[in-house]
Amino acid sequence: MAILPNHPPTPALKRRGSSETWLLLSPWLITLVLFWGYPLIYALYLSFTKYYTLTNKTVWIGFGNYTKLANDPVFWQALVNTAIFVIGTIPFTMVFALFFAAILVRVERFQHFYRSALFLPSVTSLVVIALIFTNLYASGGYINSLLKMADFGAPSRGWLLEPGLALPAIMVMDIWISIGYYAVLFLAAMQGVSKDYYEVAELEGTSKWKQFFTVTLPIIKPTLLFALVLNTIKSFQVFTEIYVMTRGGPLGRTTTLVYQVYSNAFESADTMGYACAIAYVLFFIIAVFSLAESKILRQA
Repeated sequence: MAILPNHPPTPALKRRGSSETWLLLSPWLITLVLFWGYPLIYALYLSFTKYYTLTNKTVWIGFGNYTKLANDPVFWQALVNTAIFVIGTIPFTMVFALFFAAILVRVERFQHFYRSALFLPSVTSLVVIALIFTNLYASGGYINSLLKMADFGAPSRGWLLEPGLALPAIMVMDIWISIGYYAVLFLAAMQGVSKDYYEVAELEGTSKWKQFFTVTLPIIKPTLLFALVLNTIKSFQVFTEIYVMTRGGPLGRTTTLVYQVYSNAFESADTMGYACAIAYVLFFIIAVFSLAESKILRQA
């Protein structure tokens, strides 16, 4: 049987392969340019203008919107609220997710049931959950009723109408929703860790608790990084909960940056450019935090 020589592809064949590749990629590339690239660039342009939505009139004002941001107390309040939300939810979400994943990885019976029950809030409509928790947090809701039955103090106007309690209440709900998603990610990573590592650790007398920190966490570090960056982006972009439950109140204590973008873009006729400026500030904040987290975890 004759063996054909392995000749390198000719230039014509290379060009043909390259053309076919670009042709197959073209639907995705066109979609990317039209629905991601163009809006991103156009929003950057609008951030330097005063755009009148009703008349489609654009007036170039340079850095006027960004200067306005620096002197806008509403923006700074939204930035503080968003920072509180991010700092107050990410650590608890990650720790509880790791905790439940570490438990589930050792469970053999009914693991699929427990995993599904833990993951269910993450796939349930956020609007539905927000409406349910709005009722739970109401003055006559179940939470207040249980607190009164146990002789604990309960906010008379409900949790979402108290300036000091509204944002923490939403944060608790968000943590509960997010735990299952990240727990399943961590569980999948832990199940991929070879048992040989744990057998060696046991031979060296390492306790189960110490194995988690010396064996499990270092091996699943890429998944930890992915989950941390994903959770950071999600937390900075919190919007649906705020829109459904409080609309930024009471007294602006739950107004976040994304909600402020929405409010300026769609509830006013002449602040679309200002909304784009806020969106770009948020974009750079998220980019800085994500890159910093990646660098810190990779060096750890």
